[in-house]
Amino acid sequence: MTGVGSTAVQIASKIKIGFNIGNTLEATGGKSETYWGNPKITKEFVAFVKQSGFNAIRLPASWDQYSNQATAEIDAAWLNRVKEVVQYCVDNDVYVVLNIHWDGGWLENNVVPEKQAQNNAKQKAFWEQIATLLRDFDERVIFASANEPNVENAAQMAVLQSYHQTFIDTVRATGGKNAYRVLVLQGPSTDVEKTNKLWTQMPVDTVKDKLMAEIHYYTPWNYTGMTKDESWGNQFFYWGKGFHSTTDTAHNPTWGEEDTVDQMFKLMKTQFVDKGIPVLMGEFGTGVRKNLTGADLKLHLDSRAYYFNYIVKQARANGLLPFLWDTGDLLDRANNKVLDQQAYDALIQGTK
Repeated sequence: MTGVGSTAVQIASKIKIGFNIGNTLEATGGKSETYWGNPKITKEFVAFVKQSGFNAIRLPASWDQYSNQATAEIDAAWLNRVKEVVQYCVDNDVYVVLNIHWDGGWLENNVVPEKQAQNNAKQKAFWEQIATLLRDFDERVIFASANEPNVENAAQMAVLQSYHQTFIDTVRATGGKNAYRVLVLQGPSTDVEKTNKLWTQMPVDTVKDKLMAEIHYYTPWNYTGMTKDESWGNQFFYWGKGFHSTTDTAHNPTWGEEDTVDQMFKLMKTQFVDKGIPVLMGEFGTGVRKNLTGADLKLHLDSRAYYFNYIVKQARANGLLPFLWDTGDLLDRANNKVLDQQAYDALIQGTK
């Protein structure tokens, strides 16, 4: 137990704000972490993330394309590269959450009874290799079962529970520090409302108080992800009290503002945090609407800074651990500098 004595709650109390090194180790299609356009992760960049005030890093990773499709054996060079990046994090004294990300969708698009046996076998094979390789790291290294497992109903939730149970059992069975390591389990679709409704009990663990739950927060989607106006609703360019446009009223939010954040985060606090299960908000974020100019753009950017600040503040107030999703827009990975000072200041201010 040396070096892995803290409970999930104790570790959660130390995580201020986290940062995703997105579109990198999880890039699929080209068997390279640079395939989606980001540079390789360097130890200097990890040091810069820490220096910038983020004391936890989420490493989304892909494994399936690096594995033998007949035996599920993962390429040793890839395993060692991931271990090298994990070492950068530990050397900089940041907590690091390593997952099996989208990974071609083998798990997350197939949370269905027909694929259950096959996927549990792969989940077991992959985690045996990943966990064994990283077994000697201390409690700053945290494993996460999946990413955004698509689940719509109780039958699929039962399948997801089996994937999580396989993950827990497999990691624990690799022994050493993994017998006591904190593990993260994803809610159905990492959606707050589905998680609240469908996730009625945690899987079984051999040790007490070592599990966290994970949700993602991209609400309202009209604001965080929608790229064109639709018949059913418009994009939102602005967000929050005091940040509605008087000239571009068609793109003001009609739902999903402060009250929604407060309600959603309270649901997770009541369901998990109050019962001693920390909640990792493994992803949140929104890009810049590059089509805007002038006063509209200024209002949009100001509202975006307010959104970031509000999300971080309210997450922390409810015991949720906020991890920004970033693919190279906030922090410049090649030159180790802040690219978006307004958003950065708002995020860090939210932790104060």
